[in-house]
Amino acid sequence: MNHTNDTFPVAILPGDYPDPSVVRVGEDYYMTHSSFDNMPGLLVLHSRNLTEWEPIGHAVHQRVGCIMAPELIWYEGLFYIYFPADRTNWVVTAESPAGPWSEPINLSVGLIDPGHAADSEGNRYLFLSEGCRIRLASDGLSTIGELEKVYEGWRYPTEWRTEGFYLESPKITYRNGYYYMTSAQGGTAGPATSHMIVSARSESLNGPWENSPYNPIVRTESRAERWWSKGHGTLVDTPDGSWYVIYHAYEKDFLTLGRYTLMEPIQWEDNGWFRASNEPKASNLPLSGGIALSDNFEQERLAPQWHFFGRSSLTGYDVGGGNLVLQALPAESIEPLLCIPYHHAYEAVVSVQLEKATEGRLSLFYKPGFQCGIGFNGSHVFSFRDQYRSEYTKVDGGLIQLRIVNDCHDVDLYYSTAVSSWIKLDHGFEMSGFHNNVLGKFLSLRIALDAVGVGKASFSHFIYNALEKSERL
Repeated sequence: MNHTNDTFPVAILPGDYPDPSVVRVGEDYYMTHSSFDNMPGLLVLHSRNLTEWEPIGHAVHQRVGCIMAPELIWYEGLFYIYFPADRTNWVVTAESPAGPWSEPINLSVGLIDPGHAADSEGNRYLFLSEGCRIRLASDGLSTIGELEKVYEGWRYPTEWRTEGFYLESPKITYRNGYYYMTSAQGGTAGPATSHMIVSARSESLNGPWENSPYNPIVRTESRAERWWSKGHGTLVDTPDGSWYVIYHAYEKDFLTLGRYTLMEPIQWEDNGWFRASNEPKASNLPLSGGIALSDNFEQERLAPQWHFFGRSSLTGYDVGGGNLVLQALPAESIEPLLCIPYHHAYEAVVSVQLEKATEGRLSLFYKPGFQCGIGFNGSHVFSFRDQYRSEYTKVDGGLIQLRIVNDCHDVDLYYSTAVSSWIKLDHGFEMSGFHNNVLGKFLSLRIALDAVGVGKASFSHFIYNALEKSERL
C-alpha cells in the first residue's frame, strides 16, 4: 500500500540498499546499489517520480568479486555501470537499463567508488576514492594513463566522531558553468555521526576544486536522530527544475536492516552553491513501501528480490510452476538464497518438501557463521544456529510449513503440518547484534532459504508480512 512520509528525509527504498547511484533520462529515473557478494548483482530499479521504485533486472550475472558503490550513468545513448570488485574497477553497458547488459570489462585500475565525468570536449574521466581520477577512452571502456590526485577533501573538525577520514564516492554534476563534486567522508558506519556528504566545485574537471561554504551538506549530528551515518550522496534533478540529494543511512536501533536509501531536497543559493534545508520540510510524496517479497514461484526465473550469497554462478536450482527447488550443499558450504526484509517486525513463511538425506531450512542470515533459523529433515523439525542444531521435534513427513517471526530483533520459530496449526518451538534468538558494527562486511540480516545434505529441497508459497505490535505474539 502506498503511503507518505511527513518530513524529509524520506525513505524511498527501505531495507538494505546502500551506496545509491541514480540517473535521470527524460522523465525516467534509474537506480542501482552495492550488491557485495550476492548474485545476481547490481539490481536496477525504475521510477517516474523518485519515490516509487520497481525492480527491472540485474546488470551482473557472473561473479567478479565483492561489488560495492557503483556509478550508473547514461552517456550518448548508452547506459554504463562502473563498479569496484576484486581490487579493480569494472564496467558493464546496455542500451536499455532492463538489459541485457554486457559482460563485465576490467578497467585495470584500483581504488573504489567510481564516478564518471565528461567535459564539453568529450574528454571522459573516472573519479575515484582518495580524491583521485584517471582518464577514460572515448568509449568509456578502458583507461588511459595513470591515476592522479586532484582533490584533498574537506577538513571537518577533528573533535567530530567519525570512523575515519575516508574520502570516497565522488559524483560529478555540471550546472551553470561549474562542475560540482559531491563526495562522502567520515566512514560509512561506526559512530552514528560518522558519515557525511560534502561538496566542492571547479570551472574545469582539471581543478582546482573549491570546498563549499555549506559543508557538510548532510550529516547526522547526534545519535538521538532517527537516521545514523547519513552519507554517500548523488544529486538528481527533475524535469520541473527541482533538485534532490539521494543517499543512504542506518536507522537508529535497527542497524540489522542495513542502509536505507533516503532522499531530501536541496536548494541552490545566489552564490551558485547548493545546500540542504536547515528547517524540516513537509513531504507529501507517495512512497512504494518497499519491494514486494512474497513469491509463489510461478515464473521460470527468479523474481528480482532474490539473490544467492557467495555463489559464483547461477546454478544449482530450478524455479517455476509453483516451486523453487534447491540442490543441497554441505552445511559448511551453504550459499543461501536471500531476500531483504524492511520492517521492524515481520514474519516469513514457506512450505517445504524434501528428498531423502536433505534438510530444508528457513533462517535469518548475515554472513557464513552467523545464521539462525528453523529446519526440517523429513522426520523432525529443529532449530539451528550455524551448524549447531537443537530441539528436535518429531513430525509426520511430507509437506510442512516453516515460519520465522522477527519482532524487533527477538526471533520466534514455528512449524505447521497438514493436521496441525502453528506450533512454536521453545528455542528462539535475539539478533540485534547482527550488523556491520559488530560483524563487519557492511551487510544486513536477510531472510534465507537453503538446503543441506545430498538431495534437493522444494520450497513453495513464500510469504512475507509486516507485523503490527498487536500481532507479534
